Amino acid sequence: MGDNMSSVTEFILLGFPLNTRTQMLLFGLFSLFYVLTLLGNGVILGLISLDPRLHTPMYFFLSHLAIADMAYACSTVPQMLANLLSPAKPISFAGCITQTFLFLTFAVTECLLLVVMSYDRYVAICHPLRYSVIMSWRVCVMLVVTSWTIGVLLSLVHLVLLMPLPFCMAQKIDHFFCEIMAVLKLACADTHINELMVLAGAVSVLVGPFSSVIISYVCIFRAILRLQSGEGQSKAFSTCSSHLCVVGLFYGTAIIMYVEPRYGNPKEQKKYLLLFHSLFNPMLNPLIYTLKNSEVKNAMKRVLGIESFMKR
Repeated sequence: MGDNMSSVTEFILLGFPLNTRTQMLLFGLFSLFYVLTLLGNGVILGLISLDPRLHTPMYFFLSHLAIADMAYACSTVPQMLANLLSPAKPISFAGCITQTFLFLTFAVTECLLLVVMSYDRYVAICHPLRYSVIMSWRVCVMLVVTSWTIGVLLSLVHLVLLMPLPFCMAQKIDHFFCEIMAVLKLACADTHINELMVLAGAVSVLVGPFSSVIISYVCIFRAILRLQSGEGQSKAFSTCSSHLCVVGLFYGTAIIMYVEPRYGNPKEQKKYLLLFHSLFNPMLNPLIYTLKNSEVKNAMKRVLGIESFMKR
């Protein structure tokens, strides 16, 4: 085995097997999506910081979701764009490991933030009289800090297990970024413990939290249906439906990629799923919250001065 191993200093990301014209077309398209992702989430952050009416726990959590979305996209998309321009350009070993760590950190953090946001909606609708007591600012800050801390610590566990592995001479990663399972395939050692930890981590931050989100929303919808006011039902459904759309998009693709049994050869399909997960999800989230949430739309009108102009 020693003849097939070396001190690996760089990897080559194979990306998508496409012709040069298609790669240039995708470079332009993905660059546009990347800019829209940063712009959309930046607008959400700006609205929440500028409008005092959005200084509530729900929008405090949404601001951190926007930060996680931007960081999530920044951890993978720039490297993918660079590969579309120069397919043979290598990425350093340190850069690859760093990218793996950052991707896992932001992905896990977003999973937990979505759970926190569903809990916030559960308390707001099922226990409205106790909402300000239960969701105090101290509790909100603690929930956010816990989400980011778990994201970092869980990613560090995977990093500690990945770093000592010897890598074979074949340094080509069959992916558009340093995704942990694709990197593990290049190791010239037994990776069963690593794969088991990836599966255990996926179950702990995907299946368990997703189940708690579903239970929360069952209770929420039961509470909404008991409301006497039609306007109250409409407002509650509008607020919750946007979050439910984001939860479905994020957890649905993530569970398919990391939890479902690996039968057949779904490698290419999962690569495209991860592209959707890392590029389109962060871009769609601000659109969903803007289009489905009247409070965000009204805040945008106030910040832009449209509301005061229409009253004149």
